[in-house]
Amino acid sequence: MALAYILLGLSTVAYLLYLYFTRTFNYWKDRSVPGPAPVPLFGNMMESALRRTHASFVMAKIYHDFPDEKVVGVYRMTSPCLLIRDPDIVKHIMIKDFDNFVDRGIHFSDDKMGNNLFHANAKTWRILRNKFTPLFTSGKLKNMLYLLHQCSDKVIKHVEESVRIEPEQEVYEVVGNFTMGSIAACAFGLDLDPTEKTATMEALKNINHKLLGLTHAYELILMYPEIFVKFGVSVFPDELANFFKGLVAQVTAARNGVPTNRKDFMDLLLEMKQANTVQGNKRLEGKEADTLEITDDLIVAQAFVIYAGGYETSATTMAYMLYRLALNPEIQEKVAAEIDEVFERHGSEITYEALKDLTYMDKVFHETLRLHTVGDSLLRVAAEDYKVPGTNVTLRKGQTAVIPNIGIHYDEKYWPDPFKFDPERFSLENVAKRNPAVFLPFGIGPRNCIGVRFAKMQIRLMMARLLSQFRVEATENTRREFRYNTYYLVAFPIGGIRMKFVPRH
Repeated sequence: MALAYILLGLSTVAYLLYLYFTRTFNYWKDRSVPGPAPVPLFGNMMESALRRTHASFVMAKIYHDFPDEKVVGVYRMTSPCLLIRDPDIVKHIMIKDFDNFVDRGIHFSDDKMGNNLFHANAKTWRILRNKFTPLFTSGKLKNMLYLLHQCSDKVIKHVEESVRIEPEQEVYEVVGNFTMGSIAACAFGLDLDPTEKTATMEALKNINHKLLGLTHAYELILMYPEIFVKFGVSVFPDELANFFKGLVAQVTAARNGVPTNRKDFMDLLLEMKQANTVQGNKRLEGKEADTLEITDDLIVAQAFVIYAGGYETSATTMAYMLYRLALNPEIQEKVAAEIDEVFERHGSEITYEALKDLTYMDKVFHETLRLHTVGDSLLRVAAEDYKVPGTNVTLRKGQTAVIPNIGIHYDEKYWPDPFKFDPERFSLENVAKRNPAVFLPFGIGPRNCIGVRFAKMQIRLMMARLLSQFRVEATENTRREFRYNTYYLVAFPIGGIRMKFVPRH
């Protein structure tokens, strides 16, 4: 008899849990919005939640499964969200109606780096974006170029020595050394040799693993968006927050707490700290401009996000770029010829203007980003109820619009023969014919990637240095098909990307 009661109790609990974790699953059906059938608890995220498929490809598959729809009703765990397939609707959400979609909807504790520029709420983001934008003007970038040169000199020398012993290299390690050193120099004023196994470099590499690791906190925040704010916790481990607190303290002490003449990112943060508060632009007549108190936690959060954005995304993109050039030697020859011609025209100096003249390399760069988009789908949360243009669907206040950039980048409607590597897709003529909302590696609209100009300069410089001296070739160890690490935030292949470096001269 006791066993029967136990079984009855367990069955009742299981049924109640089932009801709870499926309570929202008729939301889109009741509104006649098409979409894939959700799975209890997981919604449409089971493959990524169980780490069978990288999260970035889950929404891309749904995008392709509903080719005739403008919008698709999906469930990120138990949360109803709207997947956007139509580029004109994307433009409305990201640009025309941006004021209703400023927020990304991923929040966690402010004292655990939650108030960073990427994750910050609308008010904080507006003030920070206004303050940080001048850091990425042409003049400021030119002033940083010598730091990139110094770092690339060390990396190129290391590559030269390495390939004499072993021509086949893991390319992410090569370019990752450069981006790690360059962002440390340009953002924090740290003069590191990224090719040496110093305590600082080993600490940075350890932090990178903590930074990129994907835990199940991601799924929890999908189910309960405000839970981390409510309980004062973070999606990142304490070790990560403590590292950046220590880094900021170290640089601040070295500069005696005041800005220097470097005019780098830390100088900007120190200027803000001296001011105690920062004021945003006045947005509405008759209302005071918003202000933001500059706390130590806020400073640490910005240091974290500038490092995360400047290191990983650029390194991953360059690794994929070299991979595509190794598989397409005729395109690689064209890039190398352009580098030689531009350098000769600029007196063999790699100036800011010379880098801007690498127009064919720029096409290769953009085509690489189309095929290997770094990062997950773009997310925007409705501040108020929003009637989706061209549909009968309303996105309710607090609900998320999901823009699956990877799905869009592989849509043959916009990209004929989408799996082919073709840099000419980004000729001026072809770009002019396309809807701008079908190419979204950096987002689009006011809340796009603030560091895109720095990233382009960083990547052009290192690629130009490498390809002026080496030819990259695929080997039997160069994978043609990838298995991605599903426990990392970015989609990078397990085992990395190996290829052969052959000196050109």
